[in-house]
Amino acid sequence: MIGLGVVGLVFGDFAQVWRSAPTWVPGRQALAYASAVLMLACGVGLLWRRTEAASSRVLLYYWALLVVLTQLPVVIKHPLIEVAWQGIAHLTMLLTAAWMLFTADKRAVHFARLLFGLALIPIGLAHFVYLELTAPLVPGWLPYHTFWAYFTGAAQIAAAFGVLFGIYPQLAAVMEAALLAAFTFLVWPPLIVASPTKPGLWSEFAISWAMSAAAWVVAASIAKRE
Repeated sequence: MIGLGVVGLVFGDFAQVWRSAPTWVPGRQALAYASAVLMLACGVGLLWRRTEAASSRVLLYYWALLVVLTQLPVVIKHPLIEVAWQGIAHLTMLLTAAWMLFTADKRAVHFARLLFGLALIPIGLAHFVYLELTAPLVPGWLPYHTFWAYFTGAAQIAAAFGVLFGIYPQLAAVMEAALLAAFTFLVWPPLIVASPTKPGLWSEFAISWAMSAAAWVVAASIAKRE
């Protein structure tokens, strides 16, 4: 969260979060910078136990608002375009992690877990639908780029079904977290080193890191309750 906030403030590209916000929204840029400050403040708040619950609650409302206002309209307008579902899935993962951090209600946790599982499906499908964009992201030192693109997509869909249907759900969430973490730190840092002034790369790195952390939160939550 701190990284997302810093990226939003430094580059002003809204850190992949406000990119889908309608251009007609009054004060759109000011709101985007305010959201960066909010993410930064809540990220700091997550580091201390006394402020963790309040910070996670604010983040839950924040991500829910962004899903409804910026991502859901895109899905409604373009329901057959996979990237629209991928965009809403990214933010939904963060929403579910924030939800699980502060709630103790079993029904709420179960619903958040289902949302997390559903969010993994379009993220995995994107590897197949947009193979020409995914395969080149595989590090150059790894052979068989197409294989890795398909394999990681299939692994994410398998993790989705594991979480949704209770088939070793904790293991599924842990493997998803490990996969996202490996993707985050193997793919984006070399690209950032090659083009350090390109804001989009920093945004991708920050949101990917946040999604990795979200998966770890879900895995830990499942472990505590099962």
